[in-house]
Amino acid sequence: MKLSAVELISDTNDLTFEQLIVALEMEHDEDRLLDKIKDFCLQSSSNDIQKKGMEFLLMNGYYEDLKKLIKINEQSPEWSNRQWAEVYKIFLALKRRDYEPNQLIDKMERIHTSEPELLCLLEFAKVNVQYNMEYYYNLGNSLKAYEELIKEIDDFFFLKSLKIRYNQVALVYTLMRNEIIVARRLAYKIFNETSNPSVRMDTHIKIGLSYTFESYIQAMFHMKEALSIAKKYNIKSAIYLIEQQNIPFLAAHFNKAEHISTTEKSEQAHLEIAKGNKQKAIELLENIPLNTPFRKYYLGKAKQDRTLLVQSYKDFVHKRSDYFFSRLPLNELRKLYV
Repeated sequence: MKLSAVELISDTNDLTFEQLIVALEMEHDEDRLLDKIKDFCLQSSSNDIQKKGMEFLLMNGYYEDLKKLIKINEQSPEWSNRQWAEVYKIFLALKRRDYEPNQLIDKMERIHTSEPELLCLLEFAKVNVQYNMEYYYNLGNSLKAYEELIKEIDDFFFLKSLKIRYNQVALVYTLMRNEIIVARRLAYKIFNETSNPSVRMDTHIKIGLSYTFESYIQAMFHMKEALSIAKKYNIKSAIYLIEQQNIPFLAAHFNKAEHISTTEKSEQAHLEIAKGNKQKAIELLENIPLNTPFRKYYLGKAKQDRTLLVQSYKDFVHKRSDYFFSRLPLNELRKLYV
């Protein structure tokens, strides 16, 4: 007699995550499949499913269930499962943006493993921390490390998830390298591969910014799509980023500053520049630290100061390896030399 997926799962502790997906795909349509996988990730006693189930829950937005599965893995007699639990605790901290960067990096470096899946995940976690700290120089090396580690993974469904992560890093890297067409292809590849609201929201933000030098309409379309997702799922940090930084930045850049407001002083200044109020912009910027290339660009633009614009350009290129946004001060310098 043929066993159902439920009976199969209850009859063995050796079932792999890949086998679970195949079994459930045969029995359930797409509408019910994700919830069924979620349920079995929490029910199964298989070490492989308990570990890789955390990736499934994270990448599909089941964050409360992920917390439960992390606890299950923390209590596992298997050392590997407990290590995986520590890594996904890091991912939850990254998700909440509730961490001190150097402490989190130290925590990652204390996790010693030879498992290629876990090494991939740790690499991705490090990239996340470094990106949030604006350490962008290591993205290319991280992509190379991914490419080598991914070759050692043969679980099709786990590999698919890791490739989405790879494409997220590659999207940022290619955008900063000014490879716009490649970046947008990667963005649409991500859209086709995942329904995770957080991933889709972040991808809309990146693709929206990719239109900074081309189209206000396209840039704002993607930013508003990202904002809609952020509000639907109450992602407060993203709502703030989009409403107070990204939308004001794009509005000012395209001289659409009317009826746009922000609590961010630097973006207030950028909006004033767009309105022609350069002195007000200068006053705003001279009362905050010039600790980003964007702020140096805004002040250089307001003052028509070549030295500040050159410094902004150098900071974008040499400190951030960002050849995309380095075009901001570069374009302004070209205007001054006309």
